[in-house]
Amino acid sequence: MRKTFLIALVLVSSLTNAQKLKNEKGSFTVLKNESSVNVSFNYDHLKLLKENYNEEEYISRRKSELNEKDKGNGDVWVSKWKGAKDGIWEPKFIELLLKTVKDITFKENDSNATYTLMVDAVWIYPGWDVYMMKQPAKVTTKIKLVETANPSNVLYEVDAIEAPGDQFGSNFSNESRVGEGFAKTAKTLGKKINKDIK
Repeated sequence: MRKTFLIALVLVSSLTNAQKLKNEKGSFTVLKNESSVNVSFNYDHLKLLKENYNEEEYISRRKSELNEKDKGNGDVWVSKWKGAKDGIWEPKFIELLLKTVKDITFKENDSNATYTLMVDAVWIYPGWDVYMMKQPAKVTTKIKLVETANPSNVLYEVDAIEAPGDQFGSNFSNESRVGEGFAKTAKTLGKKINKDIK
């Protein structure tokens, strides 16, 4: 019985850690001799949930829903959500890139870097956690590596589909779960970079 449970646990873990890379074009080989890469994030095309709400619609609906349950809670949540981009998602992404790719420094606003990694968040499902049951977040991004001085010159691009965002144990923060999805994307991307610059 215990053996069956462990096998099931491993299978579930491997499924939740899977991420699909689709529509890949180009490679990261140009980064072979680079020491730094600029990173930029964009949320202009972001849709949320199965309903594909734009971010403004999602914030309005979620705020109302939370305020109905507990007055003022929705207003507090809006601040957390808006601060999550700079405070959780982007730092998590960069942190995992730095851990995965050892010889290149990735940072925002690095105008001296020859290349820029553009991260366009296109779809997010925040997931949920209710004690014994939970659903991981899912993060879909479009990634491009471009010349910093000439962004129309795209050297690599890929659609990173539904990166799972979850942690062991309970995680009741939507923003934190989404951050784990960004981290998973960076880890997958970092492995691809390492492969291409060997």
